[in-house]
Amino acid sequence: MSETAMELIDVKKTIGQKEIIKGLSFTINKGEVFGFIGPNGAGKTTTIRMMVGLMKLSGGDVRILGNSIKSDFKKAIREVGAIVENPEMYPFMTGAQNLAHYARMTPGVTKERVDEVVALVGLEKAIKEKAGRYSLGMRQRLGIAQALLHNPSVLILDEPTNGLDPAGIKEIRQYIRRLASEADVAVIISSHLLSEIELMCDRIGIIQNGELVATEYVNDATDSDQRLSQVTLEVTPVEKAMDVLQSEHEIDTERTNHSLSFQLEKAKIPMIIQTLVKHKISVYQVGVSKATLEDKFFDLIGENTIE
Repeated sequence: MSETAMELIDVKKTIGQKEIIKGLSFTINKGEVFGFIGPNGAGKTTTIRMMVGLMKLSGGDVRILGNSIKSDFKKAIREVGAIVENPEMYPFMTGAQNLAHYARMTPGVTKERVDEVVALVGLEKAIKEKAGRYSLGMRQRLGIAQALLHNPSVLILDEPTNGLDPAGIKEIRQYIRRLASEADVAVIISSHLLSEIELMCDRIGIIQNGELVATEYVNDATDSDQRLSQVTLEVTPVEKAMDVLQSEHEIDTERTNHSLSFQLEKAKIPMIIQTLVKHKISVYQVGVSKATLEDKFFDLIGENTIE
C-alpha cells in the first residue's frame, strides 16, 4: 500500500463573509502525480497557498507525512517543495551558482545532492550557462531542481507548463513522471491544460465553487469495461441497423453516411455485434474511443461554468 504524503482534512477558507473553500478532504500518495483542476475561481490557487503555508486555514488541517501544518508547521513544511507560477532565478548567475546560492540557505544540502537534482531534471549540459540565457523550459527545470534540493516528499507545481512550447511541455511532463517514479516524490500539479494533465497524472481531483466534485484515476483499468465509450460502426444496410439497435437494445444512434455512432459500455459491444450479424447486417468496421479527461471534466462540472 502506498504511503500517504499529504492529507487535506476538511480544509476551509473564509474571507470576510464569503466561504471560499468549503471542506476539502483528499490524500496524495508518495510516487503519485496528482492533478488539481477546476474552472477559474474554483479555489485551486487558494488551496495551494494553504498547502504551502502562504495562507492561513480557516478550518480543518493539512498533514504532510503525518505532521500538521497548524501545530507543527516547520516539520511539516520541511517536506514541501513548490513553484507557484514562474520560478525566479538570478539571470547573471549560472544555473550551478543559482543552486549553490539556494543550497547555502538550506541546512544539510550537500554538493552531491545538488549534482543529484541536476541529473534528475536533465540539466547537466546547461548547468554552467548563465540562467538569463535559459529557455523557459530550462528555467522551469532549474526551478524544479531548486525546489527539490532539500529532498522534499511533496512537490507542488502551479501551472508548470505555462508559456511553454510543445517541446518544452513534453520535456517537463517527462521529468515530472521521472521524479515521481525515481525519487518517490508526491507531485501535485495545478493546470488548465486538461490534455497535459491526462498524460502526466495518475489521479485527478476536480474542484468547483470551493468543493471537491470528484477524485478519479486518469486511466483506470479496473473499470474500463464499465465506462462509456464512443462507438462507431460501419454497417450495411444502415437503416436496418438503426432499427435493430433501437428495438432490441434501446440504443439511439447518430448516422453519418454508412456509419452509426453512439455511447455504450465497452463490455456490451460484442453482444451488439452478434445482434447485428444475426439480423444479416454486414459490419465492416468497429471504432471505440474512450472518453477524454476533457469529456469527464465537463460531465462532472457542466458546461459554461468558467467564472
